Amino acid sequence: MTKLSDQDRDDLEKGAFAFPKERKEPLENASHVRNAIARFNQVKGVSDEERDMAWKRIKAAAKKFDVEVSEKSWREIGRD
Repeated sequence: MTKLSDQDRDDLEKGAFAFPKERKEPLENASHVRNAIARFNQVKGVSDEERDMAWKRIKAAAKKFDVEVSEKSWREIGRD
């Protein structure tokens, strides 16, 4: 995954994150999008409504960066 320096992360707009209020899971490139999906269930202290909105942002970023997402909903993450 592409590393963001602390300064680069601080410079990102809130909208550049899957969870903007918490500034969690940046969506700056394909690697970050894949990481946001993999770590989605590790984000603590957020409501289902916030997860729904984060999933929409992740899906939009995935489309932008041509990342295939097999899950239809964040509730499917980790299911086999």
